[in-house]
Amino acid sequence: MVEELVAAGVTLASAGAVYAMAAARVVKQYERGVVFRLGRLRPEVRGPGFTMIVPFVDRLQKVNMQVVTMPVPAQEGITRDNVTVRVDAVVYFKVTGPAEAVVRVEDYRFAVSQMAQTSLRSIIGKSELDDLLSNREKLNQGLELMIDSPAVEWGVTIDRVEIKDVSLPETMKRSMARQAEADRERRARVINADAELQASKKLAEAAKEMSEQPAALQLRLLQTVVAVAAEKNSTLVLPFPVELLRFLEKAQQAVPAPPAQQTVSAPPAQPPRPAPQPVQEQLPPAGPRMEPDSQGSISGQG
Repeated sequence: MVEELVAAGVTLASAGAVYAMAAARVVKQYERGVVFRLGRLRPEVRGPGFTMIVPFVDRLQKVNMQVVTMPVPAQEGITRDNVTVRVDAVVYFKVTGPAEAVVRVEDYRFAVSQMAQTSLRSIIGKSELDDLLSNREKLNQGLELMIDSPAVEWGVTIDRVEIKDVSLPETMKRSMARQAEADRERRARVINADAELQASKKLAEAAKEMSEQPAALQLRLLQTVVAVAAEKNSTLVLPFPVELLRFLEKAQQAVPAPPAQQTVSAPPAQPPRPAPQPVQEQLPPAGPRMEPDSQGSISGQG
């Protein structure tokens, strides 16, 4: 009898252990448990920790409450300004109603994925190319609203939607590159023209100041020579402005003339005296000349 009681107790203990093992469930911190009893949804949602269900009667389904990152496949569409683009995005969502996510939709992940793809194609057709490239924040908000509207009924909340990349045809890329280059060239020309205008005004003011102080032009020329000589060039080209010549001319005119020297008038020159005439000696008339001969006698020649 005692042995039968012990055997019965052991059997009951074993059955209780098996029942406890079959009924015991553990729900993780980031999960919630939805219980179906004989196919009907129980109103309470099991929180994280240890919980018990009725074996073979209840069925516990765990729902992940973490934020899910779901990439949206690239969608090809035509923008409002007739440009073919290819856009891909990423959706961040999480389950806020575990019971609705299990009961109202068969697979809430697949449903959110399909809704995101459809909304992305719709937002491409409503937007222009410039909005897709530069105004993505506004498009992200519109895409989030389009996905979140039906997802609320599924117990899913869309946290954020981001457009990752916008792929353009090669021809459109080249056209946009030429447009950007032309725009930058236009701005560069405008900036250069503005700089020339400002420089001309400053040069006019400098010329006005130098006209009042001509010595400033000489100093500026010397500064230019020093700046050029600092580069250690073998050839030095020195400009010689016309204003420097005018400055030197004015400086020369400003020097006072020396006083006039008194000149002593010389007496008038006397007329030259006539040269004296040579005195001709009156010779005696020609007659017979007497010449002595070798014996001392004198002979006359007629």
